[in-house]
Amino acid sequence: MIDHNGIGMTSQRTRDRLANTLIDMGIESDVVLDAIRSTPRHLFVDEALASRAYENTALPIGYSQTISQPYIVAKMTEALIQDKQLNSVLEVGTGCGYQTAIMAQFAHRVYTIERINGLLIKARERFQKLGYHNIRSKHADGNIGWSVHAPFDGIIVAAAPIGVPDALREQLSIGGRLVIPVGKSGDQKLLLITRTEDGYEEEYIDSVSFVPMLGGIDMK
Repeated sequence: MIDHNGIGMTSQRTRDRLANTLIDMGIESDVVLDAIRSTPRHLFVDEALASRAYENTALPIGYSQTISQPYIVAKMTEALIQDKQLNSVLEVGTGCGYQTAIMAQFAHRVYTIERINGLLIKARERFQKLGYHNIRSKHADGNIGWSVHAPFDGIIVAAAPIGVPDALREQLSIGGRLVIPVGKSGDQKLLLITRTEDGYEEEYIDSVSFVPMLGGIDMK
């Protein structure tokens, strides 16, 4: 039995403190804040880093990757859902699975893609232990999306391409939203792209710093 509440640095009080920090930084969605409070971030990092899990900071998860800063997770989730329940969401970049677990609370089905096999294996174990049954995962190149399950009401991307991949735009439903960091390291912008009947609308959200989005797959 996994203790979702934890003790000490992983206690509910510590999670509430994190949520209050996010409120001070401009996160407004009550449902997103509730998801941050209730999701055991300490179970998505190595045990040695568990005491830092509820700090508003990115942490290493191996393979030169990180678990995103909670503020960024909350900001991207808030932009994607806009306090609505979505039918299907595509996530590009499963990583440790934390963002996936957050999104699984707002979508009937989350399809998540990870190019690094070792990360995906661990993330799948976490989903199973925590009882997330509405997540489907795939070891693949996220640049091409997951067309067999398209169109998606939302797509969330956890790595930064230089430009928005056409395949991801095309897999959005009409009215669907894509939240994606774009640009070179040191000059990245988080964008919200909405598909309309006539094309796409683009909105700047924030300046961000993500690992670059790579092609292909890694079997490690």
